[in-house]
This record gives sequence, C-alpha cells and structure tokens, in this order.
Amino acid sequence: MSNTSFLSVAIQAAQAAARIHQFYAGSDLGINTKSSHTDLVTKVDKLSEEKIREIISSYFPDHIVLGEEQGQSVGNASHRWIVDPLDGTMNYAHGFPFYAVSIGLEVNGEVTTGVVLDSVRNEMFYAQKGQGAFCNGAAIKVSEETELSRSLLSTGFPSNPDGLSDNLALFAKLHPKVRAIRRPGSAALDMAYVACGRLDGFWELRLNSWDVAGGLIIAQEAGAVITGFKGDTYHLDAKAVVATNGKIHDGLVALLNQ
Repeated sequence: MSNTSFLSVAIQAAQAAARIHQFYAGSDLGINTKSSHTDLVTKVDKLSEEKIREIISSYFPDHIVLGEEQGQSVGNASHRWIVDPLDGTMNYAHGFPFYAVSIGLEVNGEVTTGVVLDSVRNEMFYAQKGQGAFCNGAAIKVSEETELSRSLLSTGFPSNPDGLSDNLALFAKLHPKVRAIRRPGSAALDMAYVACGRLDGFWELRLNSWDVAGGLIIAQEAGAVITGFKGDTYHLDAKAVVATNGKIHDGLVALLNQ
C-alpha cells in the first residue's frame, strides 16, 4: 500500500471523527475525569477513537493503533497509527473553538504521514514524508521571523497540577523576551500553526506521543526544526518538545535552558 493510500485513509478517518465532534458539540457530553479534575474525557473522545480505529482496521487489519483512550492494539510492529481523537478536550467540553483530530502513521519507527483536522474551522493540515505540507490543498511553510523579540510563541500546561510549576516559570521567564505567548490548548494545532507560519515557535513539557505524532511530520515538511527540550534529537517517547521555524530555534532553546 502506497504512502498516498495511507494518507487517504488518515484523511477519511479524521473527517469521520470531526463529524462526530460537530454532531455532539454543545450537547450532553458525558464528561468524566481521568488523572485529575482538569484531565477530562467525554463520550466524544471515545466515539471518535472507535470510529478512527474502525476505519484504519478496515484497510489495514494487521497494523497497530495507539490511541489516547484505548491504548495500543496488537499487530504488525512495522506500522503504527498514533491517534488523538479529540486533542483539546477541555476546550471542546467548554465550547471553546480550538480542538482537532490528530492522526500520525509511524513506519519502522519514523512518522511518515500526518493529518491534523481542525473540526471547527474545517482546516485540514496534512503531510507525507518528502512531499511537503499542505492545508486544504494549499502548500504551507514556516514563518521567516529571525528575532525572538518579534516572535509569537505558544505553549501548553499539563493536566496534572504537579507539573504546572516548571512551565509556569518558563512562561514568566520568556514572556518579556518575545512578542507574545499563547496557550490555545491543543498541541496538535500548535504544531500545525508553526507549520503554516501563524506561530514562530512552540514548546511544551509532559506530552504524550499522540499529542505530537500527527503534527510532527506536517511541521517538518513545512520546514520546521523540532528537537527535545535541550536541542537534542526528538523522539515520540520524549516528554518535551520544541518546534520552531528554525531561525529562532537556537535562541529559544537557550532561553528555555537558562
């Protein structure tokens, strides 16, 4: 099966999940908590993941699927789909219009296909290795900003209250040195926004692989530089990521580690 077919399946699955988001928005979501009172899950997270798994399995029954809600299935270890069925659950539960479906395909340990679909704006970001990055059919690329002082950054905070203090300190340290910092609440869309130049950079601590996988290849194909927190090589099992347009990367990493 070609990469193009992998992409078409990822798009089909993302669109199906987005329709579930749209159908249930504003209704009784059956909200529950997981690790803390800020770590929410709704019936839409679960229904969306079930639909994504159903579609992927119908085409590739031997592939592994790792999803935020159901964990990892058993299958062909060379192909693993990494799924966040509703990235930005807190936003969704409160009617704040910033959330997405994120689907990445990892082949032999490397993410080669990614889709991030903003189900509010119907903006679909997607990429395949070596073929560029796109939003709704138009090619996208990272920003040209070279100065941190003129940069718009974003970050996120972990749902576990014990993890808040480290990033709050970083936020306070960086804020006076950049143009502004946003905290929109969806790492997948943050990565996509770096890819299309709406953000110059993004960092976050304590992420999971499903938060990043879909947006990773999109950002890379758009020209982004993505590393670990100290500028080291980024791996999906890492818990911290720094993604920028490349031109401000060294400066941002240096500030984060001061």
